[in-house]
Amino acid sequence: MLIDTFGRVATDLRVSLTDRCNLRCTYCMPEEGLQWLAKPDLLTDDEIVRLIRIAVTDLGVTEVRFTGGEPLLRPGLVGIVERCAALEPRPRMSLTTNGIGLKRTAAALKAAGLDRVNVSLDTLRPEVFKTLTRRDRHQDVLDGMAAARDAGLTPVKVNAVLMPGLNADEAPDLLAWAVDEGYELRFIEQMPLDAQHGWKRDGMITAGDILESLRTRFALTPEGADERGSAPAERWVVDGGPHTVGVIASVTRPFCRACDRTRLTADGQVRTCLFATEETDLRATLRSDASDAEVAELWRKAMWGKKAGSGLDDPEFLQPDRPMSAIGG
Repeated sequence: MLIDTFGRVATDLRVSLTDRCNLRCTYCMPEEGLQWLAKPDLLTDDEIVRLIRIAVTDLGVTEVRFTGGEPLLRPGLVGIVERCAALEPRPRMSLTTNGIGLKRTAAALKAAGLDRVNVSLDTLRPEVFKTLTRRDRHQDVLDGMAAARDAGLTPVKVNAVLMPGLNADEAPDLLAWAVDEGYELRFIEQMPLDAQHGWKRDGMITAGDILESLRTRFALTPEGADERGSAPAERWVVDGGPHTVGVIASVTRPFCRACDRTRLTADGQVRTCLFATEETDLRATLRSDASDAEVAELWRKAMWGKKAGSGLDDPEFLQPDRPMSAIGG
């Protein structure tokens, strides 16, 4: 079991498969990209599967989310999913992606055992997409989402970040589109995880702003805390149902008290929180021929030291040195 001193138990593992990405979203990295991790620093496919096996069989993890960077850039992704689907007990597995490669991989991922996907899409306007991501791939994302839906990787959840001066007015349009397409939309407040450290609390689009905008066209009914559980998104029923919309308010409405996540970076570091400034190196332990029991114990110690909260509501909050692409979403 991965328990901390506040009684929280981590059952949800987020695994970053690569720090590389084929987009350059303005809220994540600079236009020129980043200094990518060297291949020897990355966990191998075997090491990833071994760590997931330890997490599932020895530490009580029941949910595994593959992230990046862009996880579809990982050559061995389908094989990793297939091997993890064979674990006993079998974890539920999902993938967070920008969607560009989903059209060609969705069916194979479903056949390998992936349960569902989260796809990032911040705008319905191709020209705004190009400005936000610095790439002209809007239609590829839409095609990828449709392929995921057709393959049965459902519910397809759509993650959207609203930025002042770019797509701040699109919340109602995005929700109307998601309802029509049968996708589950979740808005995410912009978080201080950009490589260029350009995030500013003043001027960001908050959960309150998003809900106010949505209510100009939709009736929203709170789903309630019982249904939410440890999920990061607060959800509202749209126009009486059955569709819902979620808002992940990491900055203005932190949900740390119910957090059940543990995170593994592409280079094998355990992170107890997206905003942690410290990491625990499992890669070095793996490569020193440690036993599964020794790896599990190190992981337990790391999670035992998890802090009460992210610190985002502290005026002296310091942004982590490592950006989202290196940490994994």
